[in-house]
Amino acid sequence: MILSIQTPSKRPRGGRADVAVVGGGVVGAACALALAQQDLHVVLIEAQEPTAWSVDAPDLRVYAFAPDNAALLDAVGVWSSVREARAHPYARMRVWDAAGGDELRFDADDFAVAQLGWIVENALLQDRLWAALRRSGVTLRCPARVEAFEQRDDGVALTLDDGLRVDANIAIAADGGASKLRELAGISVQRHDYAQSGVVAYVATERPHENTAWQRFLPTGPLAFLPFARLPGCDAPSSIVWTLPAHEAARVVALDDDAFSVELERAFAGRLGETRPLSKRVAFPLRRQLAERFVDGRVLTVGDAAHMVHPLAGQGVNLGLRDVSALRDLVVDAKQRRVDWASPHRLARWARLRRSDSVASAYAFGAINRVFSNDDFAATMLRGRALGLAGKLAPLNRALWRHAAGV
Repeated sequence: MILSIQTPSKRPRGGRADVAVVGGGVVGAACALALAQQDLHVVLIEAQEPTAWSVDAPDLRVYAFAPDNAALLDAVGVWSSVREARAHPYARMRVWDAAGGDELRFDADDFAVAQLGWIVENALLQDRLWAALRRSGVTLRCPARVEAFEQRDDGVALTLDDGLRVDANIAIAADGGASKLRELAGISVQRHDYAQSGVVAYVATERPHENTAWQRFLPTGPLAFLPFARLPGCDAPSSIVWTLPAHEAARVVALDDDAFSVELERAFAGRLGETRPLSKRVAFPLRRQLAERFVDGRVLTVGDAAHMVHPLAGQGVNLGLRDVSALRDLVVDAKQRRVDWASPHRLARWARLRRSDSVASAYAFGAINRVFSNDDFAATMLRGRALGLAGKLAPLNRALWRHAAGV
């Protein structure tokens, strides 16, 4: 079925689109909404409409959502409905190393803000973004996949698997790490396999999570407990992300609940007391991936199609939405100057800025994982002290938080 939905106040626009966004995940949907808000004719192409979010079926995939991206979703009319449904604010972060040393601490009060961010489910974000898409002037082509692609000096042509053709001035690849559009456009990627997997689940803890995001570095990888909103059977659950060597992750997922609880408590040094699983456990492989180019002619890459980073800092979706914010700002600035926002030099400037940020973040997160996820004697002696020092130097502490928050 092809969905072509317009707001009541807008007439359907035929012919060539300004932008074709391929991929309707969080980043792609937000991108379509943000650009349509600038009075651009946007077509969104997605292979499968997301499953409706249910309060009783929490998504295991969660994000530590940053304030700047909450502002982006607020600007497109989505954030209030996300927050009211189930977005849990966290006011503190505590990071420490199993080998010893002081903690790295972040407190909302120190930065004069109400919270450092929110823990939000992927499925909830998609659900609310798609609800907004149906009310917008975005044309939805769903279910549909891109089968062929042609690029010209003045635009692009996308042939879909149902035989339809979409002509647009610009195409945006937002279709994930295995992006078909990126492949068709001939944009190569650099990949690095961490040989690690992230085990995710929801757990109940004996002691309250204190609206705090906790992270302990272990020789096998970081273990995070993220404060979550009420779930059936638990008023204050936590979402865990436990990074382990791939073979260890597979073993942990296969444990029975009692054995899993014992190992999890030991890995977390009993910081929140006894734990009890509230959900199934899933492991997903971790890798770094960077597109060689974020723009190629009239094709742009955003989100996972452009960059995939280690999840230890929770910045994956935040980086993707910052791609969108930067693109929206480019369009706004060009319209104010009455110039072409899609001119090659403007797109190249956007790509340069976003790739620079993404590369720096990807390698920084990888370096942190490498330094902390080992039992090398010299690294062990230094890293705990380094965390404590970063926490005690107010200017450095503030700079770290500002980078994570996008402010």
